[in-house]
Amino acid sequence: MSQAPAVHLSVHNHVALVSIDNPPVNALGVAVRRGLQQAIAQAEADDRVHAVLIVGQGKAFIAGADIREFGQPPQAPSLPDVCNAIEACSKPVIAAIHGPALGGGLEVAMSAHYRLATDSARLGLPEVQLGLLPGAGGTQRAPRLVGAQAALDLMLSGRHIGAAEALRMGLIDHIATSDDVQAEGLAYVRHVLGEGAQVRRTRDLTEALADKRAQGVAIDAARTEVRKKRGLFSPEKIVDAVQAALDLPFDEGLRTERALFEQCLASPQRAGLIHAFFAEREVLKAPETKSAKPRALNKVGVIGGGTMGAGIAVAMLDTGLHVTMIERDDQALAQGRARVEKVYDGLIAKGRISSEGKAIVMARFVGAVDYAALAEADLVVEAVFEDMAVKHAVFAQLDKVCKPGAVLATNTSYLDINEIAASVFRPQDVIGLHFFSPANIMKLLEIVVPAKVSADVVATGFELAKRLKKVPVRAGVCDGFIGNRILATYRTAADHLMEDGASPYEIDQMARAFGYPMGPYEVSDLAGGDIGWATRKRRAATRDPRARYVHIADQLCERGWFGQKTGRGYYLYPNGARTGTPDPEVLAIVEEERAKAGVKPRTFTPDELQRRYLAAMINEGAKVVEEGIALRPLDVDVTLVHGYGFPRYRGGPMKYADMVGLPAILADIREFAKEDPLFWQPATLLIQLVAEGRDFDSLNKGDNNHA
Repeated sequence: MSQAPAVHLSVHNHVALVSIDNPPVNALGVAVRRGLQQAIAQAEADDRVHAVLIVGQGKAFIAGADIREFGQPPQAPSLPDVCNAIEACSKPVIAAIHGPALGGGLEVAMSAHYRLATDSARLGLPEVQLGLLPGAGGTQRAPRLVGAQAALDLMLSGRHIGAAEALRMGLIDHIATSDDVQAEGLAYVRHVLGEGAQVRRTRDLTEALADKRAQGVAIDAARTEVRKKRGLFSPEKIVDAVQAALDLPFDEGLRTERALFEQCLASPQRAGLIHAFFAEREVLKAPETKSAKPRALNKVGVIGGGTMGAGIAVAMLDTGLHVTMIERDDQALAQGRARVEKVYDGLIAKGRISSEGKAIVMARFVGAVDYAALAEADLVVEAVFEDMAVKHAVFAQLDKVCKPGAVLATNTSYLDINEIAASVFRPQDVIGLHFFSPANIMKLLEIVVPAKVSADVVATGFELAKRLKKVPVRAGVCDGFIGNRILATYRTAADHLMEDGASPYEIDQMARAFGYPMGPYEVSDLAGGDIGWATRKRRAATRDPRARYVHIADQLCERGWFGQKTGRGYYLYPNGARTGTPDPEVLAIVEEERAKAGVKPRTFTPDELQRRYLAAMINEGAKVVEEGIALRPLDVDVTLVHGYGFPRYRGGPMKYADMVGLPAILADIREFAKEDPLFWQPATLLIQLVAEGRDFDSLNKGDNNHA
């Protein structure tokens, strides 16, 4: 059976209607590129045609490259050739945009001579998120349409903009008054022809770049900003390409863009970013999302109005849900409500929403001190103190008042959710939804699956994540699930390094140089040292007496030095400073503890620190996969990237291990095990993969026959 053509051409009253039909999002696969090139050539050769209109069928104009072609040999025609052919047409070409026009889709639109968009349009050049730059003339045409500053903002942020902003900046010429993109497009073409408008090639536009000095200032400012964010490769290349748009004739600029694009393609960062891109799509696929449909989700409850509860409430409100917050008394409830309102007041101060907008959102928020207010809730998330007795008391109340079929979720970070589920008469409805603070901003949501939960409850967790625009990762039940379990291990490795001779400041510096926004001790100070202290005290009774234990963190906590909130932790925070300065007293405590432990301090190079820190992370990640706590290595990668600051351009710890080579990682672990065989026990899975000459990625492809 022959495939339907991806591009259709028909002539209406002297207008060649070029319609892209490549469901679901009209991605720029080879069939679309060929179809566009042929349609332009046909329209050029047809004397009946006075103008060309390009539209997309379905929900999109063109949502970008066809990801199925990633990593495949390129097939002609290339997108730059297609864009150049559109621009070179001797008859006016108009692009009518609805839905997404992203990446190559926007490059196609910028190659047209005129552009209109409906209210549903989303325009953007998000290539930076894949370690690339717009490589089909985007870096040359965007500055000619909107100037260097606006073009750089679009390309360096990767953000999507709506029709109104696109019109203001000069990216489009007209906003349609209805959603009928074809009718609106044809009407606009008639208007353009009626005005006697000529072909207007983007490459020939000069006005937006006319003030060379102002444009140069904008480019220099962007370059300074990009250099501050060390580590990323493609942003500097984007700035270089825009510089070429300012300095060079168009064709030379295109050649520069192509050379810079090839450099980005060859960068190891691209491999990491592409892995992250696919992994973020793959985590949405869990066994339960394939086998079951989610339950209804309209009204939700949140137990607890502290920092976490308030953040969860805001995340829910932002997506249009009705939220009931429960607190123990009126005073605590007023504080919880104030925390929610503070977020929206902050958005009003930044001009992101209006006071009316806040009022509309808060109309969906109610507070109560009686659990009976949750009688109609479809889903309830408890975010109370991390103590099993407290959780049991909350779930006993929920068991009494919630309707049959309501999803009962716990936001615990570590506690045994099977035990919580066993405490109620409906264990099939109990699930873990582990949000990360601040819950209205952090993207990760660990969906923790206890033994007795129904598949449709798990599917409801994934549906909630989708509505909240969060990245969900399915996790099994164990102490710390995926993320906190791995964190505990590499944080322990850091503590060993500190006791063995590295300062906490050297370790933080190593982590930042690797690409983390903060090091482990800066993170501890930000989160509050008392949180980890409570966990260590809870685990003390079950700790292996043979395991090495570093007391430095406990010493700081016993002095009440919990980090930023107390003005000092590992660092000093004078006068409420957000950035800490090293503390000589902490170094003195470290030295005392080394002496007590009988440790003779030694020096470590940054490379030695990095290898131990990452080997601990990767080894524990392998154990998490081996035990089925994570479905695949990519679930570990997504968790660490979105919840723990692992640099996205390195793909995640398991992808990083593949790039370094698993034999090298295993050799390091075996070397470190000579000093501490208990801590550095290599994961059976890692040993097996090395023996078979395979990597972690082989387990992402459904080839999951490991131990």
